Amino acid sequence: MFRGSLVALITPMQADGSLDLKAFSDFVEWQIEEGTQGLIPVGTTGESPTVSHAEHHQVVAACIAAARGRVPVIAGTGSNSTAEAIDLTRHAKQDGADAALVVTPYYNKPTQEGLYRHYMAIADAVELPLIIYNIPGRSVVDMSVETMARLATHPNIVGVKDATANLTRPLHTRLACGPDFCQLSGEDHTALAYLAAGGHGCISVTANVAPRLCRQMHDAWADGRIKDAMAIQDRLVPVHDAMFCETSPGPVKVAASLLGRSRDLCRLPMAPVADSTRARVRDAMAGAGLLN
Repeated sequence: MFRGSLVALITPMQADGSLDLKAFSDFVEWQIEEGTQGLIPVGTTGESPTVSHAEHHQVVAACIAAARGRVPVIAGTGSNSTAEAIDLTRHAKQDGADAALVVTPYYNKPTQEGLYRHYMAIADAVELPLIIYNIPGRSVVDMSVETMARLATHPNIVGVKDATANLTRPLHTRLACGPDFCQLSGEDHTALAYLAAGGHGCISVTANVAPRLCRQMHDAWADGRIKDAMAIQDRLVPVHDAMFCETSPGPVKVAASLLGRSRDLCRLPMAPVADSTRARVRDAMAGAGLLN
């Protein structure tokens, strides 16, 4: 079971736009030192749409090498091509990933039956735990609880990253898929509320720049220190707001650059963020005590 504070990792870039694998490996080390409980390379926050297949494999392998088995690595391996998703998942398994995060196919808008067959094909092809990534805001399709329950009967399909921000969803998913089906929030703002609704953790963007606070919030909840958890939540809400005031990962890369962890470069078509966004990110981080 994956639980607690997991991070949707950024992918640091060199000044020329190439991968900065040294910065990435150092970033993974820092995340683990700060208490992050799981690493997700080359998801949306890791700019998966604009890394090549070769770069994708490099980032996953670098993450696994840097983690050295200390925390689980859940590699992003989704695609709107089933064959491509199978290939990426096979490579993740070969590299030694603990699981794969597979986004619902975007742009081609499959039906619920198409979603079912897509995930079943991947799960049948690769012996690796799979987490469904349901994010209607980016992929346009929304996997129903009924489809998820059908998929949960496959031994390789173990959970969901739920980025719907619909807090009735984990209640119904728990009833349909059982308490052992791993439910991870994909929305920082809902992390605590999702735990209260039966979730097990959060795959976070904010944890890129506030890993210790995110871990402390999850620990406080797990220990029953609800007031402490809510106090940390209150402290982080302006940071969450700033991380999504423009399309991610633009703001979080600015935030990481303020910490000296990465350049604030994203690949096109992601444009540099506005000056007002930079100011908002800086102010939010300072307010949360993340900057000296």
